[in-house]
Amino acid sequence: MADFPTTARVVIIGGGAVGASSLYHLAKAGWTDCVLLEKNELTAGSTWHAAGNVPTFSTSWAIMNMQRYSTELYRGLGEAVDYPMNYHVTGSIRLAHSKERMQEFERAKGMGRYQGMDIEMMSPKEAQDVYPFLELHDLQGVLFDPHDGDIDPSQLTQALAKGARDLGARIERFCPATGVSRENGEWIVHTDKGDIRCEYVVNAAGYYAQRVGEWFKPYGGRTVPMMVMSHQYMLTDEIPEIAEHTKHHDKLPLLRDVDSSYYLRQEKTGLNLGPYERNCKAHWVTPDDPMPSDFSFQLYPDDLERLEWYIEDAMARVPLLGKAGINKVINGPIPYAPDGLPLVGPMPGVPNAFEACVFTFGIAQSGGAGKVLAEWITEGQTEWDMWAVDPRRYTDHTDTDYCVAKGMETYGHEYAMHFPWHSWPAGRDRKLSPVHDRVTAQGGVMGAYNGWERANWFAQPGDDTSEATTQTWNRAGPWEPRIREECEAVRDACGVLDLPGFSRFKVQGPGADDWLRGLVTGALPKVGRVGLLYFADARGRIVTEMSVTRFAEDQFILVTAATAQWHDREWLERHMSNACAFTLEDWTDRMSTLIVTGPKSREVLGAICAADLSLPWLSFQESEIAGDWVALLRVSFAGELGWEIHALNEVMPAIYDAVLAAGARPFGMFALNSLRIEKGYRAWKGDLSTDYSMLEAGLDRFVKLDKPQDFPGKTALQAEKQHGSAKRFVTLRVDAGAADAPYMSTLWQGEQVVGETTSGAWGYRINASVALGMVRADLAEPGTRIEVEIYGERHSAVVQPDQPLWDPQNERLRG
Repeated sequence: MADFPTTARVVIIGGGAVGASSLYHLAKAGWTDCVLLEKNELTAGSTWHAAGNVPTFSTSWAIMNMQRYSTELYRGLGEAVDYPMNYHVTGSIRLAHSKERMQEFERAKGMGRYQGMDIEMMSPKEAQDVYPFLELHDLQGVLFDPHDGDIDPSQLTQALAKGARDLGARIERFCPATGVSRENGEWIVHTDKGDIRCEYVVNAAGYYAQRVGEWFKPYGGRTVPMMVMSHQYMLTDEIPEIAEHTKHHDKLPLLRDVDSSYYLRQEKTGLNLGPYERNCKAHWVTPDDPMPSDFSFQLYPDDLERLEWYIEDAMARVPLLGKAGINKVINGPIPYAPDGLPLVGPMPGVPNAFEACVFTFGIAQSGGAGKVLAEWITEGQTEWDMWAVDPRRYTDHTDTDYCVAKGMETYGHEYAMHFPWHSWPAGRDRKLSPVHDRVTAQGGVMGAYNGWERANWFAQPGDDTSEATTQTWNRAGPWEPRIREECEAVRDACGVLDLPGFSRFKVQGPGADDWLRGLVTGALPKVGRVGLLYFADARGRIVTEMSVTRFAEDQFILVTAATAQWHDREWLERHMSNACAFTLEDWTDRMSTLIVTGPKSREVLGAICAADLSLPWLSFQESEIAGDWVALLRVSFAGELGWEIHALNEVMPAIYDAVLAAGARPFGMFALNSLRIEKGYRAWKGDLSTDYSMLEAGLDRFVKLDKPQDFPGKTALQAEKQHGSAKRFVTLRVDAGAADAPYMSTLWQGEQVVGETTSGAWGYRINASVALGMVRADLAEPGTRIEVEIYGERHSAVVQPDQPLWDPQNERLRG
C-alpha cells in the first residue's frame, strides 16, 4: 500500500485505551513518528465492554499515582483534544464492615491526601446523606473519594487517539500484526499490509498479550505471565426512584461494598452491578477451550448463577436494585497478572521492547500507564518508582498453572486487604531451598519471595498457623512471641536463617574492574574483601544495591535481592558493550545461602570448620563444612557478629545439619526484618528506590564524587551536593500502638505533611517501634519531634542520631 508506513520510531501493538494513551503520551513527548496497529477497530478487546469505572483508591503508592494522574488527565482531555467526553466525576463511597477495613481505608486516605486528593472518612449516616438509598446494617464506616467516577471507554480511547493523530502519530486500524523479527539492531513488525521497521516495539495487546509476547522469545523473551478471567456485570432497567433523584441531584456516587466484593454504579437511570466472585471462572486455559484467533467485540455467554449471593447481598444493601429487571448482562474477558497489577515497562530480556498490557483496571490506569510507558521509552526512567508494575518483577516460576491459580485467587479477592503477616496460599512451592523439608519440619511458616519459599517465622507445637489469625494490621498474633524469641536467640546466642534465591551474578575477565568501577557510585573492595555497591540512574536516584565479593582483580560475585534478579541482570547487561572481554553469568539457581549470626556464631562455626574466624568484618575466605566447599563472608544483615555461608545447592543440606547440630537456632524473615530495621539497614524497593537520590537516602559514604571515573548520576549528585537535598533519610523511634508504621505512612509536623515512612517494625532488642523514612531536610536533625500516621492515628516520633539504634558503634558486629 502506497500510504502504509514502512518505518517508525515506535510501533505499538494493540488499540485499546492503554495503547492509545501510550501513543498520545509519546506524541506529547515529541516522539510523533510512532505507529499504533490494531487488528480490528479501536477498543475491540477488553476496552469496549469495560464498565469504565475510574477510581483513585489503592494501597499501592505507584498504582495510586497512576490512577490519580488518570483522573487529572481525563478531566481536561476532552477540551485538550477537542473531542466530546462523557466523564462523570461522581465521587464514590467504599463500605467498611470491620475495624480492619477501616484501618485500611485510613491508610489509603493518608496516602491520597499526601498526593493532593481530598479523600475523607464518613460515618454510615453521613454516607446515607450522599446515597439516600443505602441500608446501613453492619457498617463500621465509609471512605469517600470525591475524584472517583466513570467514563465512556470508547470515547476515552477515541479522544486519546485523536490527540495522538493531531500531534502527528499514526494509527492503522484493521491491520493485525503477525509477528516480529530483528535485523541490524532494528525491529521489523510484520503485518498483512507490509512490514514496519522501528527502534522500539510495545506489546499493548490486552488479553492477546501472551500470544504477541511469544514472538519475542527467539530474542530473549519469556512467556508473558498472565491468564484471562470472565468478568460479568449487569445493567438494570430504569428505576423510577433513581430517575426522580437524578432530576434534582447529580448522579449517585459509585458504591463499592468491598467486603462483599462488588461495585454498584448508577447507569443512566438504572444501576450497574459488578461482582468479583470467589467461585470465578478462567477462560482459554485448557486444550478444549483455546483462545480464538479473533475475539473482537465478542462476549461470553451469561453465567449469572455464579453471582446469586452477590446479587442478593447488593439488593439487601440497596433495596431499589431488587425492584428492577435486568436489561443487559456483559460477560467479557479481562486479563490478569498473578498479582492483579499490570505489566508496564521493559520487556524482560529483550532489547528495545516494552510491555503495557495485562490491565485489570485498564480504563482507570490507562492515562497514567501511557505517561509511564512514554517516560520509559523516551527517557529510560520514570518520574515515580514503578516497580509495582515492572514486568521484571516476575521471573521463571510463572508457568501456566501458576498464572491461572494466582489469577483466580486475585480475582476472587479483588477487594481483599493485604495484611502484613498474611501469605496467599495459591501458586506456592515453585522454588524450594535445598533444605526446604528440614525448615518446614522445624515449624517454618513459609512465604514466597520471587517464587522462593523462605520461612517467615517458626511455629511451635500448638501455635495457630491458620490464615484467619493473620487478618490483622497489628503486630500481635501467634507469630509475635516467636519473632521475639528468634530475635533474642540472635541477640544472645546464634541464629541460622536459610536464605535461598539470592540473585547472584559472576563477573570475571579482563576489564571487569574498570567497567564495574565506572558503573557504581562508590569504590570497589580489595581482593578478599566484601562491600556494598550502589547503582544510580542519570538523576542520581537509587536503581539497586548489590553486595560484592572480590575473588581476584577481575573476578567478582554480585549478590542482590531475590526479587531483583531480572531487573538487576538487565541493568548490568544494558551497560555492557559487545566488545567487552569479561563475562557475566547468572548463578542464582546454582547456590544457596545461610545466615549464621549472633555472639556465639564464632563458636558454632569454629566447631564445624577450620576457617580463620578472626578475620575482620567485611572479609571473605573459602573453607569446608561437612567436607564440602563453602564461601564464608563476614557480614550480617541482622547487625550482629556473623557470617553468610554460600555453597552449592547439592551440599547445603549437610552444611545446614552441621550448623544446627553445633547449636544454632532457626529464625525467619520477620525476625530478620526487625533486626535490620534496628540497625537502619535499607531494603530494596522500600527504603531504596528510584523515588530517592543516593544523598537523600543518607548513602553519602557510598558516593565518591572525587573519583576520576564518571558514573551514571554523577553530575546530578554533584549538583545536589552543592544545592542541598530536599529530603533526608531518618530513623524514627515511634510511640506506636498495636501496629507499626507500614510503607508510605505519612509524617506530620503540626498540620503539615513533611515526609513518609519507607518501612517500620518492632525492635525486640531495643524494645521499641522503629520506622525508617524520608523527611524534609530541615527536620532531619536528631531530637526533632514529628508524628507518624499509622492507620489513621497519629503517633509521636523522634528523629534519632545518624547511627544504629542497636549497637551504635558496631562493636558487636566487628567483635
